[in-house]
Amino acid sequence: MSANTTVVTSILDQLSSLGHKKVVFCNDPDTGLKAIIAVHDTTLGPALGGTRMWSYATEAEALEDVLRLSRGMTYKAAITGLNLGGGTAVIIGDSRKGKSEAMMRSYGRFIKNLNGEFITAEDVGTTMRDMEYIRMETSHVTGVPESIGGAGDPSPVSAKGVYLGIKACVKEVFGTDVLAGRSVVVQGIGSVGEHLVELLRNDNVEVFVSDINEERLQYVAKKYKAKAVEADRVFGLDVDIYAPCALGATVNDSTIPKMKFAIIAGSANNQLANEQTHGQLLLEKNILFAPDYLINAGGLINCYSELTGYGKKRTMQLTENIYEATRNVIKLSKAENIPTIRAANRIAEQRIIDIKKIKSSF
Repeated sequence: MSANTTVVTSILDQLSSLGHKKVVFCNDPDTGLKAIIAVHDTTLGPALGGTRMWSYATEAEALEDVLRLSRGMTYKAAITGLNLGGGTAVIIGDSRKGKSEAMMRSYGRFIKNLNGEFITAEDVGTTMRDMEYIRMETSHVTGVPESIGGAGDPSPVSAKGVYLGIKACVKEVFGTDVLAGRSVVVQGIGSVGEHLVELLRNDNVEVFVSDINEERLQYVAKKYKAKAVEADRVFGLDVDIYAPCALGATVNDSTIPKMKFAIIAGSANNQLANEQTHGQLLLEKNILFAPDYLINAGGLINCYSELTGYGKKRTMQLTENIYEATRNVIKLSKAENIPTIRAANRIAEQRIIDIKKIKSSF
């Protein structure tokens, strides 16, 4: 009894420390579903976030990931100016062999039971097809194909936002946002990473690519005339920009000392293993970090457009705002000599505080 109490207390302490509203554990033995849905904040609107399927080593690891990701979604929506809250879900399992229609539809029923408090979309390990299965059980899902009324694949919009964030950082460091002649290493060339490579190569950027999938690595390198590099060489490369586009926590105690980059700007979530420690280390090393949840917001914007009925033109207008928003974060960071992640958090938190005041006055 005491051991169980300790576990519960530990989980509740984690929720309190990060400011979460709700965490739902989903279990369906019939389909093999084991999932966690985290709703962080709904001040600005319903919590929207992706569903990630990953082979987590432990349930504690899965919980830690979903809590960090959902908090990031709150800040992403807030700093981007969207009327959405933050949430995320993770499914524990191997997406390549453990996924089925029955599992995703069962998961959809759990989302339905939240009565619109959480709306999901695709993420690592899930696809538009999975979103279709979820849609069979609940309307609280985005990122479905255009053929059935959705906004389609969010990857190109995500990549566009990262590209604009890179340009804003290059403007700060080099005095112009012209990218021709610059060098970038893109780590992780999934759908978003590949679209980013294409945008950069169209601007005559020297691009290095790295991925754990060797076949895909060689394919993308050949297709875009990029240079393939082994994973263990990434952090020692003498290039202008590091663009992490796979999983998070690659900016950490062991990688920062190796870095010669002027800028870190990519699509991966939670790139800093520890926000406070590693944000400060980058500031001291004079490496400009583009807060990940700000510049990778294109996918969220795409989903928001689907919910609101905006067309592609409005979606791209909202995405283009990422350039100026990044410049504003850099400006605050310089003015107060604080890490860019702290500056971004402050801007996002202030919007939530302001809206809470408005709601409480009625």
